[in-house]
Amino acid sequence: MPISYGKLSIFYRYLVTQVLLSAQAVDATVRKHAEDTLKQFQEQNLPGFLISLSGELASEEKPIESRKLAGLILKNALDAKEQHRKYELVQRWLSLDVAVKGQIKACLLQTLSSLVPDARSTASQVIAKVAGIELPQKQWPELVGSLLSNIHQVPPHIKQATLETLGYLCEEVVPDVVDQDHVNKILTAVVQGMNANEANNEVRLAATRALYNALGFAQANFSNDMERDYIMRVVCEATLSPEVKIRLAAFECLVSIGSTYYEKLSPYIQDIFNITSKAVREEEEPVALQAIEFWSSICDEEIDILEEYGGEFTADSDVPCYYFIKQALPALVPMLLETLLKQEEDQDQDEGAWNLAMAGGTCLGLVARTVGDDIVPLVMPFIEENITKPDWRQREASTYAFGSILEGPSPDKLTPIVNVALNFMLTALTNDPSSHVKDTTAWTLGRIFEFLHGSSVETPIITPANCQQIISVLLQSMKDVPNVAEKACGALYFLAQGYEDLGSSSALTPYFQEIVQSLLNVTHREDAGESRLRTAAYETLNEVVRCSTEETARLVSELVQVIMAELHKTLEAQKLSSDEREKQNELQGLLCGCLQVIIQKLGASNATKYAFMQYGDQMMNLFLRVFACRSATVHEEAMLAIGAFAYATGLNFAIYMPEFYKYLEMGLQNFEEYEVCAVTVGVVGDICRALEGKILPYCDGIMTQLLKDLSSNQLHRSVKPPIFSCLGDIALAIGENFEKYLIYAMPMLQSAAELSAHTSGLQELS
Repeated sequence: MPISYGKLSIFYRYLVTQVLLSAQAVDATVRKHAEDTLKQFQEQNLPGFLISLSGELASEEKPIESRKLAGLILKNALDAKEQHRKYELVQRWLSLDVAVKGQIKACLLQTLSSLVPDARSTASQVIAKVAGIELPQKQWPELVGSLLSNIHQVPPHIKQATLETLGYLCEEVVPDVVDQDHVNKILTAVVQGMNANEANNEVRLAATRALYNALGFAQANFSNDMERDYIMRVVCEATLSPEVKIRLAAFECLVSIGSTYYEKLSPYIQDIFNITSKAVREEEEPVALQAIEFWSSICDEEIDILEEYGGEFTADSDVPCYYFIKQALPALVPMLLETLLKQEEDQDQDEGAWNLAMAGGTCLGLVARTVGDDIVPLVMPFIEENITKPDWRQREASTYAFGSILEGPSPDKLTPIVNVALNFMLTALTNDPSSHVKDTTAWTLGRIFEFLHGSSVETPIITPANCQQIISVLLQSMKDVPNVAEKACGALYFLAQGYEDLGSSSALTPYFQEIVQSLLNVTHREDAGESRLRTAAYETLNEVVRCSTEETARLVSELVQVIMAELHKTLEAQKLSSDEREKQNELQGLLCGCLQVIIQKLGASNATKYAFMQYGDQMMNLFLRVFACRSATVHEEAMLAIGAFAYATGLNFAIYMPEFYKYLEMGLQNFEEYEVCAVTVGVVGDICRALEGKILPYCDGIMTQLLKDLSSNQLHRSVKPPIFSCLGDIALAIGENFEKYLIYAMPMLQSAAELSAHTSGLQELS
């Protein structure tokens, strides 16, 4: 006999707490049973389930563990990362009975007055998720007013929770769905909450974080001088709060203001410089990092403006450049140079490291890109003073400063300095006792080769006199500790890239075999898994092959067998642990990528094409075996390699289609790993160009899948434009035989054209 709605709600109320607690149990069996029970509840009666969760979250008698999980499940019932799933959840919520939604929302608002901080915070997030669904639909119009009335409540915890909710709400909805009157009131409440005379730090912190999310709503307010002055004064005051979390949040607001309202900053820039300068020199690291980030964001803005307008501004320009960086240069550069001396001992080993020195160097690099030649005389004295000091920190800082300013200033300005420095740096990379200095030196050499070496540079830095020494030092450094070896691989990558456009001549040709062997040796190092070393070695090998000349074609063709043997070895490995399997998948991806580059290189000329075509059967067999593994990255790389192989072999690729077709179809059906789907669509185009009319027997299956992809809500939107190009490739390949697909393809093309026209119209209106 089915349970009635009312009875089920009572049933939930008594049972849900225990199930939620069990779902967090250490015992996997208990946890699994509880998760299954929750899923069953949800499927039996969604409205009752959601009401129970909101009741659990709101109840002060319930344990905090069950309340938090109830809120989390409720939030996940409203939102998802995948677009198609998110759409389904939004529609599901909108279709619920109004009374049910009203009951849930009442519980959520009630929870904002809870004495338990975690419950309040969870409710804030769920309210914002509901608002994100309902406000665009003109539903829950009373929400903002209801929240604003809470601001005047005496208990500080209610005020804090309400400000937090307003912050999340601004993060969830676009400005258009909140009317200007409400925006004004939200900003007033938030800025008042940030004020220095607000006694409660939790309230002030919530208000400062809320302002960060609300800044996108403040266009009209920032256009009003008085309102803008008030907001800026309150933000600047908050950067001086005794509470470090408030200072951090205030600096985050300043960074966002710098990006969003760059053109409004002139009256405040001197005060901001004083505040940020003091913070960089005296503050705790997280706050100091944000202070540096402010200047990085200003650089980003000015770089974009200068690139867009080419430095030519008129009175009509929408966003003129105020040259804040140029004006601040004499004080800004010394401040940033000081930060370079605040390195951490283990920063080279930690891939995710981010500290004051790294932030300062990154900002210095952006400053160089913004002002060009003007930075060089301000940095050179620091470099000259510190480069030979006994303390490794000073030598490393001066090298880092040099490397940071290599993009931006003109080659004419930098080349004479680099010519003097190059020999010194090669010696340091070989002999400096500090691996920190070696790491940064190798990185700086890479930057020299990236920006000051190649066909576009008039005065060559690499000459017959120094080429052998450069290669010798880099190859030797590839035997150093992993982080130094990885940077040496990077330097060699850019050294090779500089010869890409020089056609038949490359100074690397005499050393090609030695370079390739050294890179292969690196890939076999036992510690090649550290510091991305193996990946860097294969990426460099690819670039060396890509930029090689006809003189080394024979050596490139010999490499085919070497890489195929490596790939075969990975496919033979048995009984691997999950960690070993992951490393094996990564290696297979790198090897497939390497074969793709070799195929493209040798396939570009009839004279060299035969060198790999003789291994065609073996190569395709390896690629097809790779598809048997479950890794998306490997599938992507193998698919790209097959695309290159098809393009190079032309009509001869037809013999491989019967076996390959099933993997092509699987790739087109792979909605979850949409990058694989996108690559497969591109490969269909390659195969069409290779096989021409011989693709016809497979077109029914391919067209069916492509049309399914176009009409699917589950497939990521970025894959759909390439599908239209692919339809063109198929039509070109099979000519009049495409006619039978027109009846299906034309409506898709028409709706895409209408959508594009509609989007363009909206952009013009905005």
